[in-house]
Amino acid sequence: MAAPSQLPTHLTLQIVTPDRLVVREEVDEVEVPGANGYFGVLPGHTPMLAALAVGELWYRKGSEKTYVAIANGFAEVLPDGVTILAQLAERADEIDVARAEAALKRAEERLAGPRDAIDYERARVALAKSLSRLQVSSRTGVSPRTAVLTQVRPQG
Repeated sequence: MAAPSQLPTHLTLQIVTPDRLVVREEVDEVEVPGANGYFGVLPGHTPMLAALAVGELWYRKGSEKTYVAIANGFAEVLPDGVTILAQLAERADEIDVARAEAALKRAEERLAGPRDAIDYERARVALAKSLSRLQVSSRTGVSPRTAVLTQVRPQG
């Protein structure tokens, strides 16, 4: 009789963008903004692939949580690890709050104008990225914004 297999006790989390490796750490838990909603991953999770949305990813080591703004890409989940391949990934301490607030203001102005004068989807994504960056930066106490990020979804 074969010995029962042991579940892993930690996950290896890797967050990679086209430019750099953002995170490579052993963690206890990860929450990821998937295209169909947020999903959590613990050691021993069933393998899966998921498309990513714009949002806030967090991971936990012991009782300490770390937040990362991510946008677009894919997540590969295995029982002992999570690999995030994202177009954008920024830790809270890397975010330029003034730049994110300026991008938010531009996106809001574009979306307030007539729809036929702008690329609506591009403006919507810019708004979502700015909100995500500001939400993640607020986790360090750097940003005056404390509003909860909600997924910005296309209408209709």
